[in-house]
Amino acid sequence: MADMNLAEKLKKFTSSWVQATNESFTNHPTANFLRNDLKEEIAAIVKDFDNNYLIKASVGAGNWANIPWLAILNPKITTAIQDGIYPVYLFSTDGLGFYLSLNQGTTTPKEELGKVKADIRAELIKKYILEKFPELKDWGEQRIDLNANTPLGKSYETANIVAKYYSLDIELDSESLKQDLRKLLFYYRKIETLDIEVELQKFTMNKPEERTKPLQKKQKSLPDDVTPLSKPFLLLAGISGTGKTRFVREQAKATGSLSDTYCLTSVRPDWHEPSDILGYISRLGGDGNAEYITTDVLQFIAKSWRAIIDAGLKLSVSDSNGLDTRLTVTGDKAQLDRVLPYWLCLDEMNLAPVEQYFADYLSVLETRVWQWDAEQFDYCCDPLLKSATIKQLADTNKLRSDLGFIDSKYDREWELFCEHGLSLPFNLIVAGTVNMDETTHGFSRKVIDRALSFDFGEFFPNDFDHFFKSEVTHNILSYPIYSHATVDDLPVIDSDGRKSIEFLKAINQVLDNTPFQLAFRALNELLLAVISTQPTDEQQLKAVWDDFLMCKVLPRIEGDHDKLTIHNSTTNNDSLFDELSLVLARELTDIWHESKNSSNARPDLYREKLVAKEDDKVLRITCRSRAKLAWMKGRLERSGFTSFWP
Repeated sequence: MADMNLAEKLKKFTSSWVQATNESFTNHPTANFLRNDLKEEIAAIVKDFDNNYLIKASVGAGNWANIPWLAILNPKITTAIQDGIYPVYLFSTDGLGFYLSLNQGTTTPKEELGKVKADIRAELIKKYILEKFPELKDWGEQRIDLNANTPLGKSYETANIVAKYYSLDIELDSESLKQDLRKLLFYYRKIETLDIEVELQKFTMNKPEERTKPLQKKQKSLPDDVTPLSKPFLLLAGISGTGKTRFVREQAKATGSLSDTYCLTSVRPDWHEPSDILGYISRLGGDGNAEYITTDVLQFIAKSWRAIIDAGLKLSVSDSNGLDTRLTVTGDKAQLDRVLPYWLCLDEMNLAPVEQYFADYLSVLETRVWQWDAEQFDYCCDPLLKSATIKQLADTNKLRSDLGFIDSKYDREWELFCEHGLSLPFNLIVAGTVNMDETTHGFSRKVIDRALSFDFGEFFPNDFDHFFKSEVTHNILSYPIYSHATVDDLPVIDSDGRKSIEFLKAINQVLDNTPFQLAFRALNELLLAVISTQPTDEQQLKAVWDDFLMCKVLPRIEGDHDKLTIHNSTTNNDSLFDELSLVLARELTDIWHESKNSSNARPDLYREKLVAKEDDKVLRITCRSRAKLAWMKGRLERSGFTSFWP
């Protein structure tokens, strides 16, 4: 193979190794090609740069690896890929391309620290290196997708610092490949001058046995590509087994860890008051003194607050003149990025009447206030656990311990909580899973108007054809950072909000004189959805409108023929669904069609394709509200009654 250049050798191995995995591993020519020919080609380039660097390659040990690799190791940093930092070629499992990655070994750190701490350590190292060499952010991408399906294979994805992807669809150029490698080697040499362990020690305690404990508090920052929600309360509705609970778990894992940022609570049918979820005062102790009985939910809310405090944000009283004594969180955007979302999953949420046991949360939810001044923000909210309740306790130390504020570093904040109450933390996202059958309760408009309702099967459909290997991935969601829409925050495509306002006015004209008419809250939430999504063109803007209809408008509509007949129609239609369809066909003209393969198909704002090229990741789908309206109308015609809920 001496007559083949670097590009040809990389292409030969990438295009042939997947098929080779269906054949015997022992002494396979494709495996030998990586270990010998390709390794020698890379070694020749590396030796010209530094003769002391080691070159190692592997397609597996005894069996085919999930991800073949060819690594370059600086002995001053590491001599094995199980630990340390190194450039490495990683070959995707689909055989369509490969990465040149600056990566980290994860095996040894996980053995020594455990997975959670090792992952935090890797994230800190990545952040530190990119801060020291910001040029690397322009050299490559920070997230990679190898389509890995083993823990070791996936670890290469999470440990990536920066990487370049080379697709076989594009003609590979040997000189460009060599130039990319030399540039990465240049930065790799600079890394040896960094004392990374000393940097990590800043986040550790002096006692060896407590090493890395503070790392649990210094969690990774939110990724750059998270999608902020417009509301922190979700209803995930759908038939059993569609993956609603798993979806919430995966969202928590995407930005944090299940042990830290996820809480699953199964709703009981006998829950009928807020104390079932937030706790209550008991005087059944032997001394007759008041004692607060906490719940998992209240403890998780307190845990969310500790994450805010640990990120360095400041708590104070919002108004010193005493007219408003709510606690206010003050900070900047950089601090906010260090606060991870905390996901509370209420499983089978409507086994009990939601508006009864969740009444306090539903009321407090509407009191959230965000105020931004450039990069600075203030956040405040009414208390869930009121100060008057806390002051009834003879001794607050037990409650403090139960809620996890026992450390002396929380002394000031605990005093504020006792004086002003424990309010709703801004990083808490509540997601309720919902099944609609004869054993469950329906939702009042008080609940629906305060939630984002997702028909789970429409937003996150189960595709049986891709059960083993999905072709799409869910976007990473995070908590809202706005409570009231302002013109300054709107995107250019709707810079004054007029397009969205006219759209909602057209919808409301149909809903006039019906129980489903929309008010100011709906307009604010539509504009917040536009602000959170930041659409850049008409299709994206109308996709936001389409999803708003699905999440906020259609869930309110239910009833029989009499209730769903309109008497102010300007057309010959007397069906609410027919009239809405006519209006939407005009307002959503760019996306109101049937084929998802059409050039006018709307983008999916909650999912994307699992491909390497950024430009190819947009997933095109049909208009959701059109299909839902037809489904609701058909249900009405068949049974005489209809609703949004599946």
